[in-house]
Amino acid sequence: MDIKDKLNRFLTDVERRAFKMARFATGNTDEALDLVQDAMFGFVRHYTSRPEGEWNVLFYTILRSRITDWYRRNSVRKRVLSWLGRANNDCENGEDPIQDVPDTATLNPFEDILRHEEAMALERAIQMLPIRQQQAFLLRVWEEMDVRQTALVMGCSEGSVKAHYSRAVHTLRSLLEDIR
Repeated sequence: MDIKDKLNRFLTDVERRAFKMARFATGNTDEALDLVQDAMFGFVRHYTSRPEGEWNVLFYTILRSRITDWYRRNSVRKRVLSWLGRANNDCENGEDPIQDVPDTATLNPFEDILRHEEAMALERAIQMLPIRQQQAFLLRVWEEMDVRQTALVMGCSEGSVKAHYSRAVHTLRSLLEDIR
């Protein structure tokens, strides 16, 4: 398999999870898409010559950096707009039009509704976590990175990763204890 095929397979594999991570962090679908696309371009531009085993950590390091930059820009934008006396007007109403399309593959509507409600509760709980806890949780659970890889992506010590992850798990357990 040539490098282009490997690269396409890798990016296809990470795009959905990276989008979810960015959407959790930003709360905005369009911003999340932009961040993931920018991270992918940056990865392709600078790191495709690196060994394939390093790609996952490198990509998520870039994505984390883009999310951090987004938070900084957003913070400055809010301060400037508030100084000018303008409210932050988001165009997005928080609804996903794809969610309204009927799923013809579901056999049991009750189970589907229950699963959807559980997934939405989990997403809301993850969004309530501080950004560092979100990142530690998502990288460890969704990306199945070990503590060392997660520390490299997050730019912190392994002990910090363990602490952020532990706090995230405890918080999520308490927020989701009434589910099921």
